[in-house]
Amino acid sequence: MTVETNVRPEYDAELQQIADYVLDYSIESSEAWTTARYCLMDALGCAMLALKVPECARLLGPFVKGTKVPNGARVPGTAYRLDTVKAAWDIGTMIRWLDFNDTWLAAEWGHPSDNLGGILAVADHLSRLRAARKRPPLTMRTVLDALIRAYEIQGVLALENSFNRVGLDHVVLVKVASAAVVAKLQGADRDQVLAALSHAWVDGQALRTYRHAPNTGPRKSWAAGDATSRAVHLVDLVLRGEPGVPGALTAKKWGFYDVLFRRANGASTTDREPARFRFQRPFGTYVVENILFKVRYPAEFHSQTACEAAVALHPRVQGRVHEIERISVRTQESAIRIISKSGPLANPSDRDHCLQYIITVGLLWGDLNSRHYRTQWHEAHPLIDEVRAKIDVREEARYSKEYHDPDKRSIANSVQVHFTDGTSTDPIEIEYPIGHRRRREESLDVLRQKFADSLEPHFPVRRRQRLARLFDDPEELERTPVHRFMNRLVLE
Repeated sequence: MTVETNVRPEYDAELQQIADYVLDYSIESSEAWTTARYCLMDALGCAMLALKVPECARLLGPFVKGTKVPNGARVPGTAYRLDTVKAAWDIGTMIRWLDFNDTWLAAEWGHPSDNLGGILAVADHLSRLRAARKRPPLTMRTVLDALIRAYEIQGVLALENSFNRVGLDHVVLVKVASAAVVAKLQGADRDQVLAALSHAWVDGQALRTYRHAPNTGPRKSWAAGDATSRAVHLVDLVLRGEPGVPGALTAKKWGFYDVLFRRANGASTTDREPARFRFQRPFGTYVVENILFKVRYPAEFHSQTACEAAVALHPRVQGRVHEIERISVRTQESAIRIISKSGPLANPSDRDHCLQYIITVGLLWGDLNSRHYRTQWHEAHPLIDEVRAKIDVREEARYSKEYHDPDKRSIANSVQVHFTDGTSTDPIEIEYPIGHRRRREESLDVLRQKFADSLEPHFPVRRRQRLARLFDDPEELERTPVHRFMNRLVLE
């Protein structure tokens, strides 16, 4: 055959499925609305905490210093008024920076609250624009609606589809989910939503290189902000008239499946048919209802129960640190694949993605917070690397199986310390971390306190109290105009 057929196809069925969900699904679950409120609160708290990190703060603000955009989107904790593309980048980066925001674990991993960068930036700008034109502004219920849908798109795609196994970073799903919900926020019709989705898949996708030894670095802290920002840009192009790419996924030779997804889900590079996305369940509200909150420890989520176990062992290890002969750790396959590492740790991003480092700090200090990752602090405590080298990590088959079980979704770890005199601690096994749906009630007061603590360095008492009361009043929060809500979070 010397020519290619040029009959334009219908949009890929997978894109149509996402578009129909975004435009037509009615969210009826009260649990989804309630959990979405906590997701928003927690994400904003993480953003405020990140402002204390100079490496994050220096990346924020307009491309041209001093620029203020009329009706521009506001960036929490700052005085910036930005275009929606840069505001999405800034907000998404702040939320993600400390690796403390909510998490989704499945065949693919990720952080659905990353999508709030695009959602908040666009909703804030639209709300200000409408108010300036004497039209009804958008309310926070619209933001929560977009949050639930973005979580669902990212999470359901992640359930059965491993992008990491073909070397792609999970932020591709942030770009896709953000593109869908941001398009809807801006009044896109079905064809425009489909076009935006198609461009998100056709776009160049990030490699996971910056998340793995020996190249782990701070890009992992702004990659999701970049993805949600890119989605806002792509939607803008579509709304200006840019047509979509109907066969973005399935086009032979040139589509996403053939080019980038061939080896996923068990497909061979020699298979004639490309690997295609698998869907464990239809889109609904499953993901937000089962989201994992990082309540106490800013560490990669596969290590959360290991950190809890290490902290529990601290009183029994304290005073016997130099007698430690070996530390036995049993974990899931996913943790071994992405955060089990030996050798030098080059930067904070390297440390918060090292299972052995996280366990060691928990054992020695009985706590873990962001300062424990700082290079100066690490260098002042050489004992960390000495103890870290004594950790033996192995897979526990049951943990790996139950990690993928949709009825359990456990993230189990077990830690046991062996001493030179032949004695040992009992193994501490924790299957479900605080922040898991099975421990939700236990988490909520701690989650509220985490949010309150995040606001303290930035705002006076009265404003902090008003924000706390707002999140405890669902009806008041939902009817609050978006721009007025954002005004409560910014500096003038």
